[in-house]
Amino acid sequence: MLSGNEKHTVELVESAYRAHGAAQTVNPPSYFLRFPDRPNSRIIALPASIGGETQVDGLKWISSFPDNVAAGIPRASAVLLLNDQATGYPLACLESSIISAARTAASAALAADRLTRARPERPRRVGFIGTGLIARYIHTYLTGTGWTFDEVGIHDLSVEHANGYRDYLARSGAHGSVTVHERAEDLIRSSDLVVFATVAATPHVTDPDWFAHKPVVLNVSLRDLAPEVLLASANFLDDIEHCLKADTSPHLTEQATGNRDFIDGTLYDVLTGRVAVPTDRPVVFSPFGLGVLDLAVGKYVYDKVRDGGELAVVDDFFYEVERYGRGNVSGERP
Repeated sequence: MLSGNEKHTVELVESAYRAHGAAQTVNPPSYFLRFPDRPNSRIIALPASIGGETQVDGLKWISSFPDNVAAGIPRASAVLLLNDQATGYPLACLESSIISAARTAASAALAADRLTRARPERPRRVGFIGTGLIARYIHTYLTGTGWTFDEVGIHDLSVEHANGYRDYLARSGAHGSVTVHERAEDLIRSSDLVVFATVAATPHVTDPDWFAHKPVVLNVSLRDLAPEVLLASANFLDDIEHCLKADTSPHLTEQATGNRDFIDGTLYDVLTGRVAVPTDRPVVFSPFGLGVLDLAVGKYVYDKVRDGGELAVVDDFFYEVERYGRGNVSGERP
């Protein structure tokens, strides 16, 4: 339902951002379930509601277990529940790791397009720090929405993973030369568009001078950049209140400065022309990830499956659907 439809998925995500900016959504804070015996793992609940053309409520329940990577399985797994807005009844449960990856990549591709429009030309050198599923999807969504690159840089703490991503790019027919960099600094200095898609828990990129050539940075993993880097950059977020928590780079910057003056605006501000994107310094986009994006993409998938007659329905999933019971007088089935 999503493969090959990158442009339309980006349009869905843009519409969701516009609905969110126009107060047609409800997107409360995400809830983090953490474990004292597994401190690097978490499960996040993202409840949300979106109006406009989508008209659905729901919840994404997504786990992040970084140790999975060493076992050869993806870090994240997820399900998405969709609820009918008229009755509140759940109408679908979808596998959602791919929906989540697609909406994340679509958000990144949308931001990359809008944050570079004021520049003389689109970046031709892209660098990926982190080489997992999200990095793969972001590359797919960039190329699927018309981006071409002369150079693709790769950096990962795992040489095996970096080489695996290089091989994936070769198999996918990616254009441009591909270079695996041993150091993050070398990748950043040689890239005009930098994508962070790691599992880093604390900042490891601290020197603003690495960004002296003023690249656009997609800070998708949110915790790679030290406050010093953000303070030397123009900063755009998907949602300010959501992003300034959970020790993200913007949150750490707010704590370090005691204010939010370093924030230039949101992606919605850019989409609507409220804020101009500067070109005299690096530009960093930090998306916390909004549940309404998952609803928009998930509802599209649900509708496509339903309209194609392929919906798997569990009959009688809700047993009590009559006010005074069903079956015999006791409420039990005959």
